Amino acid sequence: MKDKRKALTVLSMNTLAFTICFACWMMNGVLITFLVERKVFGWDKAEMGMLIGIPVLTGAVMRLPVGVLCDKYGGRIVFFLLMLLAAVPMYLVSYANSFIEFVLTGLGFGLTGASFAAGIAYTSVWFEKKWQGTALGVFGAGNAGAALTSLGAPWVLRWLTDGGTQLEGWRTLPKIYAAVLVVTAIVFWFTTHTRKIDLGNRKSIIARLEPLKHIRVWRFGLYYFFVFGGFVALAQWLIPYYVNAYTMSVAMAGFMAAIFSFPSGVIRALGGWMSDKWGARSVMYWVLGISLLACLLLVVPRMIIQSPGEGIMASSGGTVEQVTSDEIVVSGTTYSLKHRAEEEIVGFEEEGTFVLPTSTSWHEPVVKIGDEVKKKELVARGVTQIYFQANVWIFTFFVFVVGIAMGIGKAAVYKHIPDYFPKDVGVVGGIVGVLGGLGGFVCPIIFGYLLRSTGLWTTCWMFFVVLVAVCMIWMHAAVRRMMRKRAPELARQIEDLSEPTLGSA
Repeated sequence: MKDKRKALTVLSMNTLAFTICFACWMMNGVLITFLVERKVFGWDKAEMGMLIGIPVLTGAVMRLPVGVLCDKYGGRIVFFLLMLLAAVPMYLVSYANSFIEFVLTGLGFGLTGASFAAGIAYTSVWFEKKWQGTALGVFGAGNAGAALTSLGAPWVLRWLTDGGTQLEGWRTLPKIYAAVLVVTAIVFWFTTHTRKIDLGNRKSIIARLEPLKHIRVWRFGLYYFFVFGGFVALAQWLIPYYVNAYTMSVAMAGFMAAIFSFPSGVIRALGGWMSDKWGARSVMYWVLGISLLACLLLVVPRMIIQSPGEGIMASSGGTVEQVTSDEIVVSGTTYSLKHRAEEEIVGFEEEGTFVLPTSTSWHEPVVKIGDEVKKKELVARGVTQIYFQANVWIFTFFVFVVGIAMGIGKAAVYKHIPDYFPKDVGVVGGIVGVLGGLGGFVCPIIFGYLLRSTGLWTTCWMFFVVLVAVCMIWMHAAVRRMMRKRAPELARQIEDLSEPTLGSA
């Protein structure tokens, strides 16, 4: 009973510490957007993507080393020291004045992202195998720390800068984050307990890395690149997205981004339960399918398109006798025109909710009085204007769907690992985590370059469409290959049943 109470205490503090670390890891998404929006620094979109992604890089690459350290020294001491160490560069962000200084401090406090490896190692030793999935799912809900930053940091920045009139007040924000990290570390240390790990049958580093030669590991890594890396990237990228595409304040954009990040973080435990009940592969098929559909719907940008429409051609030759906004008369033949009504022309400021694209059209004369026209010659060209509002609430709904799918997918990916690598969960989970973290670093940079080269904010969804399609194709090919290898007769029967017979219609 005493051990059970300790286990629950450890799980609670682990989850709290991970939530705080994740909130700190995501700080640049809000801070960099605020500094650029208020013109404190003049970084372009690619540089913004780099600065947003830099902390994620450290968190990604340090997961494997932190996991090894936890294996050797125990998760409690490593987690405690990690928070204290990360607090130093976090505090130094307040003194940064150049791009390179933000890069260096971001690399430092990005260590908070490696807290996932420490928390996983420390949590798992306190629970039996049959409860580890649930415990790790609860711990993983600490991803919701991204929502804490998305929601809270913009309001704190506004308060610190006195509504934007004292911009240097932003420098207090990193100090607050650093202080919270230190306090969390101290509370964590005094409320948790050390549990020794069995050091018997230790493998060499080379032997531990043996599973990495299997292509399956890298396939799982690609899934996690999307479901976790994409989540981390969007948790930060959505803030400048809303600010620019929908002209929101940073505070409102943070609230909208939290609609994505908070449910996606806390639903991870549900994803573990679904994977236990229906199988991780089935869950991943649904996750990828729903994500692909939602991203496709998000690809279409907010836009006004003006295109050639249906014009009017002369039914017979003659001389143009009259040209008005309503009609053209050619040798006694009258051609009625649809004239341009200003109230029908819409724009981005148009009020109301337009779910589907709307359009309007009109005619513009291309002849003048006295012109000679031939039969079937154009006398008035058609103009069509198509307007797609990309309504913010409909947009946010599909972003929410993507977030939910990612949250479930994160648990489903890790459910695969003990099934295929029961004796190497640590190293395989470590490299999958690294690849997922790298996704969080690489994606904002890719988003920035795509945005700079096309001028379209929706290019991030285009990238995800391609990425998810590759994941689905690779997974389906792997499933078919396993079916042929393990049950060739069944695979042949399935393929035969899918082929029509000669006598079929």
